[in-house]
Amino acid sequence: MHRSIIAALAVLVMAPAAHGQAPDLILTGGKVFTADSARPWAEAVAIRGDRIVAVGSTAEISGLAGASTRRISLDGRVVIPGINDAHDHAGDAEFGVRFSADPSPMPDPAFAAVLDSVRAVAARTPAGTWIRATIGARILDDTAARRTALDRAAPRHPVLLSAWTGHGAVLNTAALRAVRIPESARDSAGGWYERDASGRLTGAMHEYAQWRVLQRLHSASPDSAIVASLQRYAAGAAAMGITSVQIMNGYLDAPTTVRVLRQARLPIRVRAIPFSMTGSPAGAADEWRGVERNPAPKTVISGVKWILDATPIDRNAAMRQAYADRPGWHGRLNFPPDTIRAILAQALASREQLMLHISGDSALPVLFSAMQSLAPDSVWRQLRVRIEHGDWLSGELLPVARRLGVVLVQNPTHLALDPDMLQARFGGAPAGLLPLRTVLAAGVPVAFGSDGPNNPFLNLMLATVHPTHPDEALTREQAVIAYTRGSAYAEFAEREKGTLAPGMLADLAVLSQDIFSVPPPALPGTTSVLTLVGGRIMHDELTRPLPRL
Repeated sequence: MHRSIIAALAVLVMAPAAHGQAPDLILTGGKVFTADSARPWAEAVAIRGDRIVAVGSTAEISGLAGASTRRISLDGRVVIPGINDAHDHAGDAEFGVRFSADPSPMPDPAFAAVLDSVRAVAARTPAGTWIRATIGARILDDTAARRTALDRAAPRHPVLLSAWTGHGAVLNTAALRAVRIPESARDSAGGWYERDASGRLTGAMHEYAQWRVLQRLHSASPDSAIVASLQRYAAGAAAMGITSVQIMNGYLDAPTTVRVLRQARLPIRVRAIPFSMTGSPAGAADEWRGVERNPAPKTVISGVKWILDATPIDRNAAMRQAYADRPGWHGRLNFPPDTIRAILAQALASREQLMLHISGDSALPVLFSAMQSLAPDSVWRQLRVRIEHGDWLSGELLPVARRLGVVLVQNPTHLALDPDMLQARFGGAPAGLLPLRTVLAAGVPVAFGSDGPNNPFLNLMLATVHPTHPDEALTREQAVIAYTRGSAYAEFAEREKGTLAPGMLADLAVLSQDIFSVPPPALPGTTSVLTLVGGRIMHDELTRPLPRL
């Protein structure tokens, strides 16, 4: 129970306004990890309204209770600040028929298996029904796995094969026509179409070319379907102890985003981050100008995301060294350096926080050089530019990142990259890949997001074992801080949430097991038995009565 630590703290910590007023709710008899470096452990928490008013021992907090105070006994359970998922995706509405030719978490089916499934689905669904599947690098690499073969399997159905990484897709002819991409389509900023030797579109497309298609399709879904998807997502998040989520809003255009968030009125805190499809900073500003920024009580729309390269899985992460399995190929930047400078200049002018997807090691020096040429370090520190993923933020780049005030938002599922893929692309897992411990040691803030399975405790396990580089693993306390206080810092909210301390929002989770002591393989089985957002119960398996048999 860490009683020695609690005893060392000894003195009850209380918000000034708490004196003379009884709390509405007290949680006692727990193992409370506050994520507050000044006082990391306690036994009990007192809440009034939407704020925490005191943390301390069970005896001290019990002494604050009044006649109307609700009391919940934790029976030794672990309490943490509500998880803040700093990088996730939501708002995708199912359309058409989706099938799986490979049910693994990172599917990489053979094209023959996909074709068999496409034929079977086409045979039993009306013409014009979308057919969708998730694929991996094997199909993206196979120049025969393109629209001509899909047309033979489903000539009257639009077919969309999307890479599980989010980078790369293959469409058949019916799909290209449905999304109004003509044979004469030109590559636009940030994305490109693959063509065969005669110049004909093969149906494969990458980066912004693909995302424009996906945004068009999802935004055309009925609002009711998108709202239902968001509500299911929020309910599932609350059951995992997630009280805040920062959504990379790539699925929905600006008007649709506002409408569905207003209708959904989600029970958890949501930051929707605009993801422009225009390919230019000026166009992005126009796209989201005048958009309502607080469409619902717990919801805000802010910041802007740009994707500067792809991933090593598709070999389009921009790398300084050529890929071992494609000699002479270094990947590519989605935007030339002058566009990256324009993106940064727009951020300086608008004061909007930037979220920059960077996976390879080549974009980071380009970015940092442009930042330093445009404004002093002190100016950039105020903006907290975020590097989403930043899989190579290491070595000589770390002191530069610290001076510029950059925040690393990492996704621990990425730490479990396929060793065979790493061997093929780089000859193994290179030093400096996927840093965590060295980033923290260098003084660069770290936040966690899922960007994959919506299980924060799976991510905690991966961050604390680090399958690719175990010497970069974090302690469990460090990992929880990255997922709470770190994520709050990444959205300028560290004075409101991320720690359990007087005056902070009463966002917290009571967990099903002790995540600080169970063996690592047990961590993904953790859930929340009680989730509070602003002092209100949003998920409850602890206090509600059991159903009668």
